[in-house]
Amino acid sequence: MSAAAAPEQRAADYLAREVPAWARDNHCYSCHNNGDGARVLFLARRRGLNVPDAAFAGTLDWLRNPAGWDETHSTPGFSNVTLARIQFASALLEAQLPLRDAAALVARAQSDDGSWTVDAGSLAGAPATYGRALATYMARRVLIAAGATEPAAKATVWLRAARPENVVDAAAVLLATPSRHDCIEYLRRAQSRDGSWGEVFDTAVAVLAMRAAKEDALAARGRDFLVRMQQSDGGWPETTRPSGGISYAEHISTTAWALEALLR
Repeated sequence: MSAAAAPEQRAADYLAREVPAWARDNHCYSCHNNGDGARVLFLARRRGLNVPDAAFAGTLDWLRNPAGWDETHSTPGFSNVTLARIQFASALLEAQLPLRDAAALVARAQSDDGSWTVDAGSLAGAPATYGRALATYMARRVLIAAGATEPAAKATVWLRAARPENVVDAAAVLLATPSRHDCIEYLRRAQSRDGSWGEVFDTAVAVLAMRAAKEDALAARGRDFLVRMQQSDGGWPETTRPSGGISYAEHISTTAWALEALLR
């Protein structure tokens, strides 16, 4: 890998090494490596980046077997079956593989109000925990692609009525409904002078949302921040709640979301 390589390729090279390493070293599959990381590597390959087949070693077989997804799959403290199903199904979607069984698993965990409740405590969603709004947006993407119209419609109703409490919420709702002017204004006010929305993960999701809403100038400022924050190995410093923690799971998922923001 050349030091002069584009930030997107540097990130893809990094994830291409890390994604298969988890299963090789831990003899199981994780929602951060084989979910978030693999999901964005599938996207990177479709966008023309060099992603070797070895990056998906084992992951494709795992994703094709939704019945086995509820096995141990994550770092202690980050194990959530509902969220893992959404993350693996989202990777399956990006791989453009059949979604019927995965969508059925995702739909099974939908709350009566149309959302998906994942355990992020009282804090904003984080890269390996998502939060309610982002989990609902990601689940809805899977259901729409699978043709599961009824649960997708319930998710849409929830997202249209949701009131954001933080940057991740506002970005997730805006991704689902790009005409939500209240979310656009929330994110406009929340953007810092350095172009960020605080943490790397928050910034990545906000960049995706602002691009969806065609707020390209604000998205570009956020993108510049992400490029400046990229580490020498191609990854990004993890976003944790509270901030400043150390977490491999959050590091891989943060890196995946940052790369997705650059790619889209």
